Amino acid sequence: MILQALYNYYQRKAADPESGIAPEGWEWKTIPFLVVIANNGKYLRLNDTREIEGKKKIPKAYLVPRGIGRAGKDACETAQLFWDHYGYVLGLPKNDTDKDKKMAEKQLASFIRKIEGLPNEVKKISAVDAVLKFYKHKEYNNISIRDVQECLKIAGCNMTFYVEGCDCLVTEEPSVRKYVNSLIEDKANIDRNIEESDKSAYEAVCLITGEKGLIQRKHARTSINKDTKSFVAIQKSSGYDSYGKQQAFNCPVGVSAEFAYTTALNALLKKKENRIQIADTTIIFWSQKKDKTFDLESNFAWFFKSEKDNPDRNIQAVKGLYEALYSSKMPLDENNRFYVLGLAPNAARIAVRFWKTGTIREFAEKIRQHFEDFAIVHGPKDPEHLSLYQILTSTVLNYKMDNVPPNLAGAVIVSILDGFPYPQTLLHQCVRRIRAEQQVTRARAAILKACINRFNRFYNKSEKEVLMSLDKSNTNAAYRLGRLFAVLEKIQEEAAPGINATIRERFYGAASSTPVTVFPRLLKLKNHHLAKLNPGRKINFEKEIGEICDELKDTFPGHLTLDAQARFAVGYYHQRQDFFKKKGEKNSNINEAIEEDL
Repeated sequence: MILQALYNYYQRKAADPESGIAPEGWEWKTIPFLVVIANNGKYLRLNDTREIEGKKKIPKAYLVPRGIGRAGKDACETAQLFWDHYGYVLGLPKNDTDKDKKMAEKQLASFIRKIEGLPNEVKKISAVDAVLKFYKHKEYNNISIRDVQECLKIAGCNMTFYVEGCDCLVTEEPSVRKYVNSLIEDKANIDRNIEESDKSAYEAVCLITGEKGLIQRKHARTSINKDTKSFVAIQKSSGYDSYGKQQAFNCPVGVSAEFAYTTALNALLKKKENRIQIADTTIIFWSQKKDKTFDLESNFAWFFKSEKDNPDRNIQAVKGLYEALYSSKMPLDENNRFYVLGLAPNAARIAVRFWKTGTIREFAEKIRQHFEDFAIVHGPKDPEHLSLYQILTSTVLNYKMDNVPPNLAGAVIVSILDGFPYPQTLLHQCVRRIRAEQQVTRARAAILKACINRFNRFYNKSEKEVLMSLDKSNTNAAYRLGRLFAVLEKIQEEAAPGINATIRERFYGAASSTPVTVFPRLLKLKNHHLAKLNPGRKINFEKEIGEICDELKDTFPGHLTLDAQARFAVGYYHQRQDFFKKKGEKNSNINEAIEEDL
């Protein structure tokens, strides 16, 4: 299903001449440096293709003949056509050791043999002839260390040739492109280890297209998270567990189909518009076909991320989602599927963290529900919606994504896309982080609210749902204790303006876990603070405390579970936010907020 969806994506992009996706037999490769030579093969200089973007130098990508996979002890015998890294192109070792120098010599020899082995009609092409003369006269020896100093700093730095006076690179020459295209059907990447008499073994019905044809034995590797792995790993053993079939014959994929799905996968991984990076999980997404009424593919990433350079983009995407759902813009085509694929590098191949598919409307409804579950009262300068990055980093030390547990990000995304309860790990980690820092932020309160409500809703619990803002009708003991703690802290702050540390720094952990050990003492201390306030303010606070304690009946629990501590934190946050709101803003709810947005 995954391979078929990727194959269909390639076909969709290949039909669009403006998509820029590589045609069969080709690939887009970043080439940091170009070897500039004259028509007679004389070395002239190295051109740096990198452009500065922010603080990084980004190399330019060029369309080159598709790379051939190489592995094992004889890997140096396999060279790419007209492009490769500096070891093959110039014979430069990666380190100044005898072993690396010998390896570079073998790589250079392999690269030269590749070019010299071309048909005579290809060698007659002026650009190709210039490259042949470059190696015939050993012009690579004339390149100084100073010229390649920057190149050697880049691991596996790719290079190709440019003949001065030409309009394009050697790989882009029309005659060279015509030759490469002619190789697609002739060679079809057939494994050299198979006897020519066994050609019939290469033909089978492709699992992706359903057509009989040549089967690709070695699938291309894909770069993900600075690692290069195969998405489909093919065993090379005797095939005892696959009815005697081995190396691709137990899962036959045609040559063209393999190129299509790997090219589509690489294209999606390189496009910022179709990729999100959350912790170690790379998420790519695409639609079966583009819809003009609501383009979920273009907006999907902005539901989960935010950028400093464009802080309003996330808000615009969410508003567009609500507008489409509450109007006639949401597409009703059940045949237009939307795909979300979560990937992570593993020891042997790329691991699939999750795979989700559904209609655009189904995904839109579940994403909308996620934002409603996380909606909570906040300050006027806070962002309207929380990104996934803000949610996850709020549960870990120093707000660093590196500290987020590897599987948590993927589990949260799966919960969003499936509409299932959020992982309990998210709630428990958030509660522990609050106790460690004594800080109930907007993001942390939103996490706890969302986890509680979605769990109760999914399992049909009869407990009252936690609202977006202060709910004075909520009789849950933990929620009321949180409110009470916030009121007592506010009394202390008004009685002693500019105080360095409030009761939150000293007593929050104990108050939220073992209330009976803390609240009787705090209620006695509050009388001392109330005496410093004016009579009107004192009466208001006493009424607030009386209203909260009315349901508690002057009894405090001996212990609160982690779930109850979550309600305590939400009650505390709601009450604190209520102190800073104007009278007309009290007790707003999520539906009112949505109506204002629309």
